[in-house]
Amino acid sequence: MAVNINGRLVAKDTCQALRPRIAALPRPPGIAVVRVGEDPASKVYVGRKTQRAERLGFHHKEIHLDVETSQVELEAVIDAVNADDLIDGILVQLPLPDHLDSTAILDRIAPEKDVDGFHPVNAGLLSQGRPRFVPCTPCGVMKLLERSGVSIEGKHAVVIGRSNIVGRPMAMLLEKANATVTLAHSRTRNLPDLLAQADIVVAAVGRPHFVKGEWVRKGSVVIDVGINRLDDGSLVGDVDTDAASKNAGWITPVPGGVGPMTIAMLMENTVRAAEFRTA
Repeated sequence: MAVNINGRLVAKDTCQALRPRIAALPRPPGIAVVRVGEDPASKVYVGRKTQRAERLGFHHKEIHLDVETSQVELEAVIDAVNADDLIDGILVQLPLPDHLDSTAILDRIAPEKDVDGFHPVNAGLLSQGRPRFVPCTPCGVMKLLERSGVSIEGKHAVVIGRSNIVGRPMAMLLEKANATVTLAHSRTRNLPDLLAQADIVVAAVGRPHFVKGEWVRKGSVVIDVGINRLDDGSLVGDVDTDAASKNAGWITPVPGGVGPMTIAMLMENTVRAAEFRTA
């Protein structure tokens, strides 16, 4: 049976390690989280981020806007927090309502406050191997692999999912760590054959139990980024965890695996932004 990789424990240690850096700053790090509408999952995620920021002593703003907020109104909010000297990091909780242009909103965030790492400037720096802010989920996955003692160099890693939020930056980080990387997706042909060769699997396709247990190579490392709510209210990942655990050497649970690391890396990026801005 696979060893569970405890994301909650690593996230706690990661945040504790930030405290001396926070204490060394001339003022508390500042983060603004912008949420539009009443999406229940977004409300929960923002609440968790705010709680973590409070525990670390951050200056924080939670800006909640009506679902009917216009593009112009939301852009004005972004401009205001861009100009706020007490705010080091800005996060816009996705997804936004359909009538809003998410790409335009994310592009409007000042690159030096883009602690999600989604701005084209930060994406470009990552692609050149000189990152400033790395998207939080892929960065958290790399820390989980490191803390678990997983060797990456020379290994074959298969990333399933090609989003700009997880899949693409994940592939770049693994490549930078000297893995041979295959970037796959839901339409990849012969995906089971690819996974049969994979030493490391990162599933970020957004479909419950998409990766079957029999696809997983014996002894491989399986990182499940997905979080999907079923009709009965339960949360499951993109991997059939019970079945995959019979073959995998290491696996992340859902919940309690990658999710806590995403929040921890957001806190770390915010502290880094504050260090840049107050140096």
